[in-house]
Amino acid sequence: MTAITYFLILLALLISVLIAYYQYFYKQSDNSTLPKILFVLKFSSLFLLLILLINPKIESTKTTNEKPVLSLLVDNSSSIDYFEENQTVNDLITLLERNKALANKFSIEKFSFGNDLQILDSLSFDNTNTNISKAIQDVNELQKGKKSPIVVLTDGNQTKGLDYSFITSEQSIYPIVIGDTTKYEDVSIAQVNVNKYSYLNNKFPVEIILNYDGTLSNRLPVSIIKNGKRIYQKQVNFSKTKKSATISAELKSLTEGLQYYTVSVGKLENEKNSKNNVKSFSIEVINEQTKIALISSIVHPDLGALKKAIESNKQRSLEIFSIDKFKENVNDYQLVILYQPTIKFNAILNQLKKSESNYWLISGANTNWSFINQQNIGISKNAINQTENLIPFYNESFLTFLQEDINFNNLPPLTDKFGDVTISGEKQTLIFQNLNGVITKQPLLTFLESNSTKKGFLLGEGIWKWRATSYLNTNSFEEFDNFIGNIIQYLASTKKRNRLEVNVESIHPANSSIKIAAFYTDKNYRFDDRANLEIKVTNSESKEVTSIPFSLIKKSYQAEIENLASGDYFYEVTVENQNIRKTGRFKVSEFEIEQQFTNANKDKLNTLALNTDGQLYYPNEIEQLSQELMSNENYYTIQKSNKIEENLINWKWLLFVAIGLLSIEWFVRKYNGKI
Repeated sequence: MTAITYFLILLALLISVLIAYYQYFYKQSDNSTLPKILFVLKFSSLFLLLILLINPKIESTKTTNEKPVLSLLVDNSSSIDYFEENQTVNDLITLLERNKALANKFSIEKFSFGNDLQILDSLSFDNTNTNISKAIQDVNELQKGKKSPIVVLTDGNQTKGLDYSFITSEQSIYPIVIGDTTKYEDVSIAQVNVNKYSYLNNKFPVEIILNYDGTLSNRLPVSIIKNGKRIYQKQVNFSKTKKSATISAELKSLTEGLQYYTVSVGKLENEKNSKNNVKSFSIEVINEQTKIALISSIVHPDLGALKKAIESNKQRSLEIFSIDKFKENVNDYQLVILYQPTIKFNAILNQLKKSESNYWLISGANTNWSFINQQNIGISKNAINQTENLIPFYNESFLTFLQEDINFNNLPPLTDKFGDVTISGEKQTLIFQNLNGVITKQPLLTFLESNSTKKGFLLGEGIWKWRATSYLNTNSFEEFDNFIGNIIQYLASTKKRNRLEVNVESIHPANSSIKIAAFYTDKNYRFDDRANLEIKVTNSESKEVTSIPFSLIKKSYQAEIENLASGDYFYEVTVENQNIRKTGRFKVSEFEIEQQFTNANKDKLNTLALNTDGQLYYPNEIEQLSQELMSNENYYTIQKSNKIEENLINWKWLLFVAIGLLSIEWFVRKYNGKI
C-alpha cells in the first residue's frame, strides 16, 4: 500500500471515532455501559464502510506444493498383441497406479503411443506402427525445464522414426521390457531397394538386404515372384560369422504400367516367425523419360539443387547448359528452364514462343528485366539496379495443382531486383511475397496458362537454401523434391488438364490405414468444394466392394480405408451427377510391419536407459523401480510462493459485517428507547 493509502486509513479511523464519540458521549450524562456498546458498534461499522470506499490493495502470499511429474508411456502397437502381452501391460499399469508411495511423491501422467503420442484413455494394441523416439521427444517437450522421469512400457521394437537408443533426452528414462527376450534363430528381409520407375524393355536393379540371427550354418533360397511365377532365384549362405547378405538382381521391364513383385527367403527349420520372410515391392514401367533443359547465364548453387530435386524422380532427366553453348532444339525437351535470362536469351525465347513450348523462368540479381519486359511473355517488372530479399508466403487458395504447405512461410528469403511485378493474363500464384512482415499480392512463384502454353515464374534466386532448410527441418529432401516435382509435372505436361486427380500409394502393408486424396475442379479449373466424391474399392479375387465417401479437408477431398485384407484392389473415384471418374489399382501386401520381430529388443532399451541416466527393468521388478524413483533425490517437490494483490472491495463479507453492525446498533437503540 502507498503512503496516501495509509494516510486515508488513519483519516477514516479518526472520522469514525469522532462521529461515534459525538453521537454517544458528547454532551451525554449517561454513565452506563450502553453508550459504550453503541459507540463500538457505530465506530466499527463506519470504519469498515470508509475502508471499503478507500479500497486499499491487500497483499497476501499463497504457497503451493508442485510434485515432480512421472510420465508413463505405454506401447499401444499391435506388436504387443502379437507377443500376447496385453494382460501384462494392463497389470503393470494397475500396479503403478495403485502404488501409494509413487502417488504421494509424483504427479503421474499417462500416455499411449504407437503412430502418435496420445493421452492414455484405453488400450487397443492395434496401432500399425511404433515410434518410440517421437513419443519420448514429445514428452520431453511437455516437461521442458523440469526433472521428470519417464517410464516406458514397450517391447522396444520400433518401426518408424529416429533411432531411439541414442536419443537426447532431458529426462531420465526407465524402460520396462515387455515380451520374450529370448533370441530365436531367424532370417528376415530387412529391406528391398528399387527405383520407382523403369523404362519399357529396360533392365532395372533390385537390391535385397537379408539379416540372419542364429549360430548354425544354413543355405536358403531367395526368390522374386511376379504374377505367381518365379522370375529370379539365388541360394544364400548364412552362418555364425555371416549374419547378413545383400543380393543384387536385374529384372527386365516387359509390360507398361504398374507392376507388382514379391521377394521371399526360405524358412529355417525351427524358425518361430516367418512373416518377415516375405516382402512386396512395385515399380511403374513407362515408355519414355521426361527430358528437361536448364539454360543459365551464370554458375549458381541453385542449378545443382534443381538438378538433384528433379532427378530424384528417375522418370526425369535434366541437362544444364550455359546460354553461350546451347545449340540444341528446344522442341527436343518437354520443358525448358530459363535461369536468370539476359539479352543472350533472345533467340531461345523466340523459339519457345514460336513453338508454344512450356517453360519456367527463374529470375535473380543477374536478370536483365529490361530485356524480359520487351518480350511480351505475360510478366514485367519495373526493376532498379538494387536487390531485395523476398520472404515466401504460402497461398492456401492455390488451385492449379495439388501442393501441400511444406512450411513455406518459414523458408529463407529469395533475392531479386527491387521493383513491382505486373502480370498480364489470368494467373495462379502459389507463393506471395512477404516484405518485412507485410503480406503483398506480389507473386513470388506464379503460373500462367493460355491456350496450350504453360509458363512458370519464380521471382528470386537462392532456392538451394530452401532445399537445405527443408532437410534440416525433416531430415529428408523428400518434401522439397516433391514440391519441385509437382512444378515439373505440371509444366512438362502437354496433356489436357484433368478435372479429377487422385493420389494413392501403389502398395500398402497389411492392416495399415490407406489414405487417398482427390483434387476436383469445375469447368474453369477452379477448385470445387461443392462436389460429392466417392471411391469404390474392389478386391480383384473376392470381388468384394467397399464404398467410402470423401471428406472435404482444406483444399482437397480425402478418404481413409481400413481393415482391407491382403490382395490386389481396383479403385474407381466418381463425382456425383458428373460423368467424371478416375480409376487405378493398389496392393495390400501380407507384410505386417509390427509382426516382423521375434523378441523384445532389450539391448536397445538398455542403451536408451544408460544414455539418459535411467535403468532397465523387467515386469517382475516393479518394486525395485518404485524404490529407485522414491530414493532418487533428483525428484523432489517444489514449494512455490505467489504474491497475490487483491482489492479490499472484493471482500464482500466486510460489507455484510458493516451492515450487520449497523443493524445491531439500530436494534439496541430501538430496544432501549434511544430512537
